[in-house]
Amino acid sequence: MMKLLSSPLSPYGRKVKITARVKGVFDQIKIEQADTNAPNNSVLKKENPLSKIPVLVLDNGSQLYDSHVICEYLDSLKPTPKLFPAAGAERFNTLTLGALGDGILDAALLLVYERRFRPEDKWVASWMERQQDKIDESLLHLETNPPLWGATPNYGHITVASALGYLDFRHEGKWRPKHPKMVKWLDQFASTVPAFGETKPVA
Repeated sequence: MMKLLSSPLSPYGRKVKITARVKGVFDQIKIEQADTNAPNNSVLKKENPLSKIPVLVLDNGSQLYDSHVICEYLDSLKPTPKLFPAAGAERFNTLTLGALGDGILDAALLLVYERRFRPEDKWVASWMERQQDKIDESLLHLETNPPLWGATPNYGHITVASALGYLDFRHEGKWRPKHPKMVKWLDQFASTVPAFGETKPVA
């Protein structure tokens, strides 16, 4: 059985768990909680020298990281639904949308870390504004052109949904009032992909 090192609160881990459920392989994965806050987590470091989650440990003991790589591997295990188009414009559009979602997540997580690990008088306002601007501009781009899907959402849609879910969870859903189209989009995604609700983090 494969082993996934993750955390119930990790948005990147959530993306992998959604993908595993959508692909119908979740029952082939054992979830193990990994503490990334520990300064020297030897178990995690053994599986990923970066000491980051998620990490997927395969049956033969080899490791896959980061979340994009894991999701593409899981997509290869069954032919349908296809989350990563094989080639051409459709593939690169999917990867670009996924990169946008990951960029939102990265910026949002950095803001959380700044507030969590540094005293308020050490916060760098200009740096925090820069991260927030990345989020705001990305949301504006999505609001202008909500990403549509065909028969089923793909990897890019899963990543964007995970990013919006993280903004709800850690940033109090402050994005919602100015982005009604994406609020509707996320509601449609949640209705189409039950795994989104099944993986909702609880503080």
